[in-house]
Amino acid sequence: MSLNNVQILAPISADPLYAPSTTSARTILTRGALELAVKLQRAFNGRRLALLKARDAKQAQIDAGQFPTLLEETRSIREDLTWQGASPAPGLVDRRVEITGPPERKMIVNALNSGVTTYMTDFEDSAAPTWDNVIAGQINLYDAIREQIDFVAAETGKKYALRTDVKRPTLVVRPRGWHMEEKHVLVDGEPMSGAIFDFALFFYHNAHQLIANGVGPYFYLPKMESYLEARLWNDIFNVAQDSLAIPRGTIRGTVLIETITGAFEMEEIIFELRQHSSGLNCGRWDYIFSTIKKLRNHPQHILPDRGDVSMTVPFMSSYVKRLIEVCHKRGVHAMGGMAAQIPIKGDEAKNAIAMAGVEKDKLREVTAGHDGTWVAHPALASIAFGVFDKYMPTPNQIFYRPDQTNPDYVRITGEDLLNTNIEGGLITEEGIRKNLYIGLCYMEAWLRGLGCVPINHLMEDAATAEVSRSQLYQWVKHGVTTDDTLVKITPELTKRILDEEVAKLLVDAKSGNKYELAAKYFEPEITGQKYSDFLTTLLYDEIISPNEKHIIDLSTLDA
Repeated sequence: MSLNNVQILAPISADPLYAPSTTSARTILTRGALELAVKLQRAFNGRRLALLKARDAKQAQIDAGQFPTLLEETRSIREDLTWQGASPAPGLVDRRVEITGPPERKMIVNALNSGVTTYMTDFEDSAAPTWDNVIAGQINLYDAIREQIDFVAAETGKKYALRTDVKRPTLVVRPRGWHMEEKHVLVDGEPMSGAIFDFALFFYHNAHQLIANGVGPYFYLPKMESYLEARLWNDIFNVAQDSLAIPRGTIRGTVLIETITGAFEMEEIIFELRQHSSGLNCGRWDYIFSTIKKLRNHPQHILPDRGDVSMTVPFMSSYVKRLIEVCHKRGVHAMGGMAAQIPIKGDEAKNAIAMAGVEKDKLREVTAGHDGTWVAHPALASIAFGVFDKYMPTPNQIFYRPDQTNPDYVRITGEDLLNTNIEGGLITEEGIRKNLYIGLCYMEAWLRGLGCVPINHLMEDAATAEVSRSQLYQWVKHGVTTDDTLVKITPELTKRILDEEVAKLLVDAKSGNKYELAAKYFEPEITGQKYSDFLTTLLYDEIISPNEKHIIDLSTLDA
């Protein structure tokens, strides 16, 4: 591969891995794309690193008892009723059913054929960022946007092709969060930001083509913890658009409110992205994870078993109400959360119960005022459409202002967002085992390069594994006693159960499994020895083989 002034530190695949595609890694790793990535990295990585340090400082304040609150410094933004977010962009007016999944070729074809309105392809929580996965994902999206993604699966001989009788959903890309690095790529001696790398490659290659297709480059922005992190994205958007002679405001970003600190700054986040804002989304599983994570050292905020933390408990219900109120006040979409269920084959009774639960969840969302919702499996799309079509006959319901149309509406306060009291919630030995099993199985799959995994008829990703890890840490730290067996949750107990689960899984495990490696990383986290910031950063070095560190050094590339 020849790129002037680029040092190739390890061989880049001649693309046998990407055999289903006619597009190669060389098509993606072009000089122009890498120049944009370097330009953005040099301009903004210092701010990214400073914002990550600010997260640590905020955590220290919370640990000391200074809980999140609405910011006095931004009161004028919240009280100014004159500003609005951007009007819905082409292809983003009606978003009633969105499907999500990693940028894997089969998944992309199935999603584009599913008949949903929007498809979020995910480089973050449902993708393990091996070099092959990252580059293959970019290749697959490049091909999908140009409708050249049809292929025959080598392992099965099955043909995957885009249907001509289904309207294509609008594509939205989720890059990695600010905390992730792309260690295969160096710039000035430092790993590149994973978020900047994902964004730059996709934007450079596809922005003009998407505009020609009648839509635009649209993104989901994950795991932000403050409005200053949204400002960073907005500045990156402006520089990227200016660099490619694309009008500012063409990019749109939907922010996933996945952190409890971000929930206190929803309005400010929309304000920072104004001309680029396409609303907010209730990233429910990450939000539960963040609530446990941020409040983990305070015993009054211990949460019960994951199954008892529903969307109707006080802090989750308040989060939903505030998000809808804020979004509609500012004229942007308020998107609902994920239905992670997978159809249960071979058991019609259990499947009927599961699907009824999906329908109930979507009914709650649409009647609360959400403008759309997420599903993890194409089979759930018809359920979501049925509910939203019935109760939301308009393309969206941004016009619905619950604070103005409901005389009994009570405005959500900061205290409401922190109300983690869950009546009837229990902590059980089954909850311990389920958390250990889910966390262990997910981590094992991630170490093999898989970012989303079906477990117990649910599609689990990094967010749900984080809930499992964080609950176990919190329960051990505070020496909680189980409500069913009246046993104190100790490091010895969680280690014993972890060992039991590993032993059971190894009985039928395939050769090359990573259960013991996963357990090595999991054990300190669930016995209270340490609490890592993210599982994905904890495990990342394990999915970089020694001969891949590093693949490209862009330090001498002029940009």
